[in-house]
Amino acid sequence: MGMPYALGAVRARTALGLMAPLALAGAALASTKVAATVGHDLVDATPTRLGELVVLAVAFAMTAGFNRLRIPTSTIQILVASVVGTAVAASTGVQWGTIGELAIVWVLAPFAAAALGFAGAKALAGVRGGTALGGGLLVVGCLVSFTMGANDVSNASGALVGVHVFGAHAAGLVCGAGIAAGVLITGRPLLDRVAFDIVEVDRTTAAAAQLVQAAVVLVAVSFGLFTSLNQALVGGMAGAAGARGRDAVHTSTLLAIARGWVTGPPAAFAASLIVSLLVRAGGGALAH
Repeated sequence: MGMPYALGAVRARTALGLMAPLALAGAALASTKVAATVGHDLVDATPTRLGELVVLAVAFAMTAGFNRLRIPTSTIQILVASVVGTAVAASTGVQWGTIGELAIVWVLAPFAAAALGFAGAKALAGVRGGTALGGGLLVVGCLVSFTMGANDVSNASGALVGVHVFGAHAAGLVCGAGIAAGVLITGRPLLDRVAFDIVEVDRTTAAAAQLVQAAVVLVAVSFGLFTSLNQALVGGMAGAAGARGRDAVHTSTLLAIARGWVTGPPAAFAASLIVSLLVRAGGGALAH
């Protein structure tokens, strides 16, 4: 919702109020493939409930830290890195083929989004940014909110599916409620960050970026290869703004965000490895 909020098509409180139920709906209705990938396709063994607790605790702590610093990072990449760190500590095999497929998607997604954003902004260059475009942008923001639920809920629901606490649909519903609460309680700082600190936007640029974000992530979700919603949006924004001229992009902010993407996964891997080794040394079983 950063783009429609930045351009005055919606107030911040209304934007968050729309995001929450739509993200819940996406989590409940369209997240089963990504939950199955997280729950069953990342490591060879079945994690114990203690092991999943370590993964989620580390992923939560890392994501909360980045949010506190107002750095949009990839919660999905942090989650996967935490899973790998715990698996290594437990001497459990990792499905490196799946990890490799995800890594390729993660690397390519922002560049693909940037290219599509650039092309989209050029194609929409003659469109006037009136009320109708603002309303259309809000509709696209609602679509992306639904996509967020479908894509990001696997960070938590995959763990519940992996240890057979819930089925995929029930896990999506329960964890989607957590996403909705997070949007309402802690979403405002990142909404401001995305809206005002990355690029100078007009409605045409914003529409191109938001459409690209929805397309890139929905394609990935349809194959069960979840990707970063933030990276798709920031890539689309940078490409669309670049079509208007280099001065529209806040390069320093973009580089700071890129550093968050680069440092997030290895930091999560290291933290998960250390915590898991301590738990294992204390006699805790992380996988079976």
